[in-house]
Amino acid sequence: MSEDAPSRSRLVSIELDEQSIGRSNPNIEHEREVAIYDIVDSNHFVLEGHDEGPYSLRLAITEDRLAFEVGRETGETLATFVLSLAPLRRTMKDYFIVCDNYYKAIRTSPPSRIQAIDMGRRALHDEGSNLLVGRLKDKITVDHDTARRLFTLICALHWKG
Repeated sequence: MSEDAPSRSRLVSIELDEQSIGRSNPNIEHEREVAIYDIVDSNHFVLEGHDEGPYSLRLAITEDRLAFEVGRETGETLATFVLSLAPLRRTMKDYFIVCDNYYKAIRTSPPSRIQAIDMGRRALHDEGSNLLVGRLKDKITVDHDTARRLFTLICALHWKG
């Protein structure tokens, strides 16, 4: 394996389709930007059947489905996958509720309560990332940390604020 092989198995950019995803309030936009930064900063991403990384990713919403358009760093599209988010919806809904409770708790609750809520939040985050890995199976391979960051981004795309 060559020295640059690990750097080829990664995303170098993520773009959100403004036509289908649109802009939101400043807080949500900030969450999206942070999620994208975190993914691009550290990730493992491989398009199955292609050894043409590093990759770019464009995300869009098409008929209530999430479209992953994977391309070369230069922008040339290699593959597009449209995934139903239905299997993630329940976990995302629960995750939003727990996050809301967490943010309320950090203002008034004792540390033991905050820690208990945070453990539940992390468990739901792991569940969501594992579901996402399953949805991407045979299409895109990501490591656990990248799956967690992608789940965070998907949640930020659907967060109502």
